[in-house]
Amino acid sequence: MSATIVMKFGGTSVADAEHIQSAARRIVHKREEGYSVVAVLSARGKTTDELIAMAEEVSADPDPREMDMLLSTGERIACALCAMAIHDLGHRAISLTGSQAGIVTDESHTKALIVDVRADRIRAALEKDNIVLVAGFQGVSSAGRDVTTLGRGGSDTSAVAVAAALDAQVCEIYTDVLGVFTADPRIVPDARKLETVSFEEVLEMAASGAGVLQLRSVEYARNHGVRIHCRSSFDEQPGTVVEAEGDTMEQPLITAVTHSRSESRITLIGVPDAPGAAARIFEALAGANVNVDMIVQNEPASAGGLAEISFTVPREDLRVARAALEPLAGEAFAELHAHEEMGKVSIVGAGMRSHPGVAAKVFGVLAGEGVNIDMISTSPIKISCVIDR
Repeated sequence: MSATIVMKFGGTSVADAEHIQSAARRIVHKREEGYSVVAVLSARGKTTDELIAMAEEVSADPDPREMDMLLSTGERIACALCAMAIHDLGHRAISLTGSQAGIVTDESHTKALIVDVRADRIRAALEKDNIVLVAGFQGVSSAGRDVTTLGRGGSDTSAVAVAAALDAQVCEIYTDVLGVFTADPRIVPDARKLETVSFEEVLEMAASGAGVLQLRSVEYARNHGVRIHCRSSFDEQPGTVVEAEGDTMEQPLITAVTHSRSESRITLIGVPDAPGAAARIFEALAGANVNVDMIVQNEPASAGGLAEISFTVPREDLRVARAALEPLAGEAFAELHAHEEMGKVSIVGAGMRSHPGVAAKVFGVLAGEGVNIDMISTSPIKISCVIDR
């Protein structure tokens, strides 16, 4: 069989009939170049948001299992429509749900993790000269055989997982931007497109708010050695290649500036200064599947005093986080304060490892603009500051 390429098209790339036909033409062009082609599609445009709104019209707290049944339909619609468009271009195509494609997940509804990709049906279809369209963002749970979804941006992870299972030459991620930029070009007009970037840097960028690639998809690609090419659906020029090592010949001090407007901060006051106190708090959050980002603890100043713990969570998880923590009030902490409208700005760059003074410059720049820093988190290649949204 010829070399395999996995192509993933995001929601804006299949937003309407014209865009679906354009995506179909790009898929067919790859097939005519001699590749075996698997395309992973997201739901069209705002479909997922519309489905969530439908659920909220009938239920104040929609059941997670039924949410997955509902939300998985968007990608299936896009795949079936694109298969029809490919047929009209004279090629054979078959659309598969995540379950039919063999994407097996754990039992965590709305935020499932992929545990295996049993791609036999995809391979069989490719061997029969079909283009295979796989519904992104979804799979089937290993034990309950229920439909599951992978969380926001999960189609990226679907595509990378399929590429790994098929030992694909590359996983091309098509979006409405030209690639990965040094900053959001909508905010920084002179931001530059990066030709190559390392997995390490893209992981930090994705975790810090850069929306081009989903964090879990980059982790999966790094762990399974999948080469990613992030490029535009609307432009033929090359995008950004993400691989084990980016351009290390002249590694810049700072690769990118990233931001997020969707952070919330929770502060717990009166946490006992005793072993196990923090463990109880974060075990409750983990049990509710809440992803915690930054954590800062203020140690009590006097003997027998009580500590404060502040941490950030995605704003969409704030309600679940509060519900998970409320049963611990009075034991693990005295008071809970939530600040919903927080943001985060970060700088990322592998060159920071060998250059002192970067943090001081970051804090100086923010101070010069009158921006107050609420929390700070660092890694060897990243500095993040939580600020008012």
